[in-house]
Amino acid sequence: MVLSTVALASAGGHTQVIPDAQERAFLSRVRRLTVEGRRAGEGYWSPDGRRLVFQSEREPGNPFYQIYTVDMSTGESTRISPGTGKTTCAFFRPGSDQILFASTHHDPRSKALQQDEIDFRASGKERRYAWDYDPEFEIYAHSEKSGQLTRLTSARGYDAEASYSPDGQWIAFSSMRDGYSRALSAAEQKQLEIDPSYFGEIYIMRPDGSGQRRLTNVPGYDGGPFFSPDGTRIIWRRFDEQGLIANVFTMKLDGTDQRQITDFGSMSWAPYIHPSGQYILFASNKLGFENFEVFMVDINGAREPVRITYAEGFDGLPVPSPDGRRLAWTSSRAGGREGQIFLAEWNHQAALEALENAPVR
Repeated sequence: MVLSTVALASAGGHTQVIPDAQERAFLSRVRRLTVEGRRAGEGYWSPDGRRLVFQSEREPGNPFYQIYTVDMSTGESTRISPGTGKTTCAFFRPGSDQILFASTHHDPRSKALQQDEIDFRASGKERRYAWDYDPEFEIYAHSEKSGQLTRLTSARGYDAEASYSPDGQWIAFSSMRDGYSRALSAAEQKQLEIDPSYFGEIYIMRPDGSGQRRLTNVPGYDGGPFFSPDGTRIIWRRFDEQGLIANVFTMKLDGTDQRQITDFGSMSWAPYIHPSGQYILFASNKLGFENFEVFMVDINGAREPVRITYAEGFDGLPVPSPDGRRLAWTSSRAGGREGQIFLAEWNHQAALEALENAPVR
């Protein structure tokens, strides 16, 4: 794969609408990073800022996401996941050669499920996009030196959305094991069949998979956890019981002192704290159900969030670089409904000024 140097051109060569000037106050040199495959997303930086790890649908014979790293200086990409099954949510471990991701490659049905999906797409039928909470998802650590995969979770139910703490000594993740590990009421069983994400909760564990502990206990989907830059708190998003409204929360590593940061009355998710520790970047569909934009809010949520992106379609999953000077995010601004990863230079000073001038909540 080669890095795209064309900032505002789609894969088909069509020039897109230039984003609003308000976007350019925060983002400059906007360019598309990924070009291969049907879609790509969730790009997370290596601790030195020289690489990204991300998920992409590009493997021949496998219509599902696999995990890749890309060298930011050469544009060379490497697949690190097995190539079979489904994968999601990768993350570099600081001070180590390990990379986390969730995978279903151990499922003996993997290849059959791949073919089923290929056949469905070939039929011309379409389904509304929805994330697959496959209960076979488990978390693995991949060693870049040896290529060895170490399985860290084994509970029945979706285990994914994992990230390391800044010192590499903890992993936060989301799990739906509560829907599979106890006797459910009739209503709960029906809920599990309709929407297993209802049982999603935040857990923490050591990097070898030991000491797994549940941190949240509220009906509705808790997921997408990341650590604060100083490693003292976890930030995540919590959906309501209906799965329609989500907000950003933070808590201590033992699950105490849970604080709600946003209150948009919409789906606000994918939060990530800027390395300065001063504010949070997140995505929200406040402006329309299918129109996700990137916003930022001060670290305590004391002021109204500030809008960052202004392109049509989806802009979300924002992740600042370790030095806080660049932003990677997933966007459909290149055309169509499928997302790819984009990069831009980030204006930290403009962000601070905008947040200081934002109305107090």
